[in-house]
Order: sequence, then C-alpha cells, then structure tokens
Amino acid sequence: MSIAATGGSQAELTVRYAHALMNTFGAPKRVFVRGEGVHLWDADGNRYLDLLAGLAVNALGHAHPQVLGAISAQLSTLGHVSNFFATPTQIALAERLAGFTTVNDPGREARVFFTNSGTEANEAGFKITRMTGRTKLIAMDGSFHGRSLGALALTSNPKYREPFEPLPGVVEFVPYGDAEALAAALDETVAAVIVEPIQGENGVVEPPSGFLAQARELTASVGALLWIDEVQTGIGRCGAWLASSDSGVTADIVTFAKGLGNGFPVGACVATGAAASLLGPGSHGTTFGGNPVAAAAGLAVLNIIERDGLLERVTAAGERLASRVMALGHPQVTAVRGRGLLRGVVLADPIAPAVADAALDAGFVINAPRPNVLRLAPPLVISDADLDRFVAALPGFLDGAST
Repeated sequence: MSIAATGGSQAELTVRYAHALMNTFGAPKRVFVRGEGVHLWDADGNRYLDLLAGLAVNALGHAHPQVLGAISAQLSTLGHVSNFFATPTQIALAERLAGFTTVNDPGREARVFFTNSGTEANEAGFKITRMTGRTKLIAMDGSFHGRSLGALALTSNPKYREPFEPLPGVVEFVPYGDAEALAAALDETVAAVIVEPIQGENGVVEPPSGFLAQARELTASVGALLWIDEVQTGIGRCGAWLASSDSGVTADIVTFAKGLGNGFPVGACVATGAAASLLGPGSHGTTFGGNPVAAAAGLAVLNIIERDGLLERVTAAGERLASRVMALGHPQVTAVRGRGLLRGVVLADPIAPAVADAALDAGFVINAPRPNVLRLAPPLVISDADLDRFVAALPGFLDGAST
C-alpha cells in the first residue's frame, strides 16, 4: 500500500475503519495522525490537549525525542533475538523493576517475566498462582485486570465476563477495601489475592488507608500470595514508581505495563521471595516479550522520569489540579479522587460521557470510565498552564451537559 493510501479526511478514514476493523471498540471518536508533547492532531488538522495519554500510557507525551532516540539506536543495533538468548537492555530493565518492587524489603529476591501488555503480565501472574498447588483466587469488586480469559476471570464487571463464561479458575470477589470481608474469604485453599492500589477503570477509586498492609498480613497468615496490579498506577503515574510503595508492603507478585514504554508495547510480571522461583523452564513463554527494543524504551522512560524529577512534579501537579477543580465550586463536582496525575472528577449526575464528548469537541481528550466520573491521566510532563486551561473550560462542559 502506498503512503497516499493511508491518508484521507477524518470522515473518509472513519468509513474505512468500519469496513476494515472488527467492531470491538465502536466507531472511533477521532482519527489521530500526529502527536507532539502533550498535543494530538486529527486527520482534519485539529489540535487537542491530551489529558488521557492513551489511557495512562504516554507518560512522557508523544514523540519524546530521547525515547525515540533510544528506540532507534537499539533497533539499528539489535532488534530481536528471541528468548533463547539475552540482551543487556533486557537484563538492565529487569534489575530496575526488581529494585522498585522490593523497595520496602531490599534484600528480597525478585525475578521478572517480560510481556507486551498489562493483560499478558496478569496472565503470567495467574500462572504463577497455579504453581502454588492451590487454584482459588480472590479479587475485588470493581476490579479490571484485562480482557484475555485469565485476566478476565479476575475482572469483576459482569458485562465483560458473562459472554465468555466459564472462565478459568475459581475466583471469589470481595468488596474493595473491606479487610473484614477479605479475612472472611481467606483460608488455606486460596492461592492469591489480587488488588489494585487505585481502581482506575472503576472511576479512580482508592481503598481505605492501611488496606494493603492488612491484605499483606491476611494473605501471609494463610500462606496465600499477595498480587498487586500496578499496570495503570505504576511507573510514576501516582507520584511514585509503585502506587503501593507508601503502604510499606512488599507483594509476592507485581504487574506493570502502560507507562513503562511510553507507547512502545512492554509489560512485566515481577515475582518476589519464594514466588520468584515458581515458574521454571518451559512453564511460560513469549516471543516478543522483553525484546531489546522494548527494553530500551523502558529504560529510557525510567531514566527520563528520574533525571527530570517527575515523581515529585507529578505529586505537586496532581494536588494542584485537584484543588483547582474543587475550587471551581461547581454544583456538579462532588469530589476529585486519586493521586498524582491519575484523577477522577466525581459528578453529581451521570453526565460524564456527555461532558467527555463536549471536551473532545473543544480540543481536550479525557474519558468517562463511569457514568458520573471523568478520568484525567495526562502525560507526566504536562505543564500547570495546560492543566489550568482545562480547568477553566470545565464549567462550560458541565453546564452544557446538564441542560
């Protein structure tokens, strides 16, 4: 196909999309053709402020020159060798992720299995739990862990689950953040408990303070693994390498993806302690996971976040954003949830989809994970001025959707 055949107006490309792609996502709201920093451009030349970052993926924005440089340099040297062999970038990225995962217990062993996505990372975690000799898992109401059959078994939304049942394993769901309910469900038949530090797809919901520490104590008491899904919350999104690190907890399994590659597909399942050795030769595999280019992208992202002090910046920017949204005093805004630059603006009425559409028409990319919640997950490099521009426009979107 020629380069010209990939062009066209937004209307033309939307029609072609409908005939060429499976209808798993519905009609695209826009066809984007270019990104730079915190901005996107559609096929008709309209510019947008990206406050969603590809669902918390583009941590450093679009076309970051140093990430591009790292990818290009690695690809020009060595692109793929399969996992019969190792590469220095793969080893270096594994060492960094292992260090993040054991920050609260630096002497603890940690091993990494690389994947291409968060769903695949969670599939690896699922297989690790099977190696304990137990088959029952406990997950949380409101959880989301992916769309493959294994990850879907751990996801609570009946709309996603029911068309594909029966799903693997025996999974019991308990109320998110309810330590008493978790204690009642736990016994010596449970292989693992999986929990998100913040439930992004459920509307950016946090558990009560101390819940992760309680979950760690409870799982240890019955010999079950604690599995923390940091796919959306990790890699600086909430102002720390792991959103769970301030709990003091060291999990047996931690899964990463999204922001790790700044758009280049890369995920990871990290197991610690005794769980680090549960998967052995032949028990799992991947063709593309941990390839040198993906690893180079991941290393570049981590180095830039560290070099530019973005963890501290994300914390300050997120608190400022939340306070300014609340300071609007708008009757539709009842709360701003979350940490860092993963925020949920909670609305009084179920108008969030209409607000998101109005924002898009005005040049702001956000989304509505729940009927009454707007999710903001912009690039970690976004400026205060850009965030302020959205906050200033938000009342108009709310008023328009309320009428």
